[in-house]
Amino acid sequence: MKKLIYVLGVLLLGGIFTAFTLSAGPFKPVAAGPFEDVISAIKQGDVSGLSRYLDNTVEINIGGKSNSYSKAQAEIILKDFFSKNQVKSFEMIHNGEGGGGSRFGIGNMATSGGNYRTSFFLQKKGGSMVLNELRFESK
Repeated sequence: MKKLIYVLGVLLLGGIFTAFTLSAGPFKPVAAGPFEDVISAIKQGDVSGLSRYLDNTVEINIGGKSNSYSKAQAEIILKDFFSKNQVKSFEMIHNGEGGGGSRFGIGNMATSGGNYRTSFFLQKKGGSMVLNELRFESK
């Protein structure tokens, strides 16, 4: 009788373990999307990587000076900024989601020209995400 209870217990535990293993499924890495691409571009000071996502009009704030720029103007402003401030490191400290599928990120960026609290805002437009605000605030 004890052997029967023991065997049934082992079979039950084995079945539970198998059910959990099968329900978990294979591990699938999360594909990078616009949000991750923007983080990567900031880390590298890669203006062409950022420009892929720039909206037609972008608000850029550098050191307290804010303005709205066309996509072409924004690329020039960003090239100038990153040429004077080579990125040494970028660490995300906060990110979140807003209404309508928008996302934002805030991080600390160390550059050759100083340290900046960096924030960006991606908004859903049509079927894609666009970058419509970038801030580089001196720390």
